[in-house]
Amino acid sequence: MKTLLLLAVASTFTLSSMGQAAQSDTGYANPVYRSNFPDPNLVKATDGYFYAYATNGGKYTIPVVKSKDLVNWTFVGDAFEKRPDWKKDGGGIWAPDVTYYRKKYLMFYSWSLWGDPNPAIGVAVSQKPEGPFTDLGSLFYSKEIGVANSIDPFLYVDKQTPYLIWGSFHGIYGIELTKDGTHVKGEKFQLADNQYEGSYIYKRGKYYYYFGSAGTCCEGVKSTYRVKVGRSLSLKGPYLDQNGRSLMEGGGTLLLEGNGTFAGPGHNGDIVEDKKHQTWFVYHAFSRENTKGREMLLDKIEWVNDWPVIKDKQPSLHSDSPSF
Repeated sequence: MKTLLLLAVASTFTLSSMGQAAQSDTGYANPVYRSNFPDPNLVKATDGYFYAYATNGGKYTIPVVKSKDLVNWTFVGDAFEKRPDWKKDGGGIWAPDVTYYRKKYLMFYSWSLWGDPNPAIGVAVSQKPEGPFTDLGSLFYSKEIGVANSIDPFLYVDKQTPYLIWGSFHGIYGIELTKDGTHVKGEKFQLADNQYEGSYIYKRGKYYYYFGSAGTCCEGVKSTYRVKVGRSLSLKGPYLDQNGRSLMEGGGTLLLEGNGTFAGPGHNGDIVEDKKHQTWFVYHAFSRENTKGREMLLDKIEWVNDWPVIKDKQPSLHSDSPSF
């Protein structure tokens, strides 16, 4: 659930250097973007920049920022020149997912409101990562696809076949898309149970890793959001945690949770590998001391016995920077 706090924090979204992370010659401090930037999603563009996209805030339908190093971010603008208007019962544009696919930037986004009985997932395309994106309308509504609370889309391309992964606390599902990624082609399949949303899948070696957020996302410093993980030898599962328990049956190994500085870390937007083959994990969290909404954070993932590990299972305060 993505935008419980939008009305409260929309005014905190700034366009200036207020969003920059504190840093030194040897590293950076979290958060790396010090403005409200919920549900961050990354794409590495052909111009060499990382672009990040977030749930709508203030006057922006989909705010966009860019960076060369995942630490220093510059506000770019709105991904849309005109807000999509095909869903007539209102709501917010949440949790965008952008992928460079078949020589274009393909965006999936949620359109929902709190408690929406029939949210939807939309599709848009652009030749440029910053947009403007051309809206293509609905991919599907919840009632049409048969999955309640159909939000939080994520595109995964497996062996040149595009799949959409989605869901929020009513099961996590996947479905094959047409080759251009803009229509549903196959039958849906389930990956995880009702405890997850904000899905992300990462392939490393022989394993597919499922990352999902559990708990409450949007209650400020009272948020209980945390990230759990399972792995599988197949995209379609079964995904098991470190104890061998299925994510379809309450499983999930804890990767990241809140601490005394940050509350509700989750909805990881991407995992990125740098020149030193280090992997970096982007997500949002609330700062307990100076809440500006859900700010963007960055942490390194270590791999131990083919399992992802974040130090102390908590957001870091300071860290050495990625190498790009």
